[in-house]
Amino acid sequence: MTGENQLVDASPRTPDGAPVPPAPMPPVPAPAAPAMPAPAAAPEQVSRARRLALPAFTLASVAGAFAYVGAVDPNEPGHYPVCPLFRLTGVLCPGCGGLRSAHAFAHGDLVTALGANAMAVVGYFGFAVFMALWLVRAYRGAPAPRFAPQPRYWWAIGAAALVFSVIRNLPFGSALAP
Repeated sequence: MTGENQLVDASPRTPDGAPVPPAPMPPVPAPAAPAMPAPAAAPEQVSRARRLALPAFTLASVAGAFAYVGAVDPNEPGHYPVCPLFRLTGVLCPGCGGLRSAHAFAHGDLVTALGANAMAVVGYFGFAVFMALWLVRAYRGAPAPRFAPQPRYWWAIGAAALVFSVIRNLPFGSALAP
């Protein structure tokens, strides 16, 4: 027998040519009794100090930034860079006067802070409310407040910044210019 389709029997054979019977299968052990389920893990208790660490660090960082701006007067030339938009075009952006506003705010002069950049002062108070809420919730063990406004609110904030920017650049809005 020759050819490609030749059937080759590779099974083991005894010397007289008879097939070797298969070896007996080892006995299958009986299934083990079901294991006791592990006790449910209690939720991990996080210490109050650890819960307060991130909001306290954030507050300390912002307080440090305000302390620096309060100590180094932005009204004196050379301490801070000039706004690139204002330098190139002469147009006040929504952030122009923000450092002067922060300096006045750090010194407790709210009227001067509002005159330098009223929108920044609104932001300072908004941040203060958020930080107070975050610290209280962290102290009580509640989850951190989530600031995720819907897109329509982001559009409203952007529109308010645009209107603020346009008005402060017009002659009748000079009270909003720094």
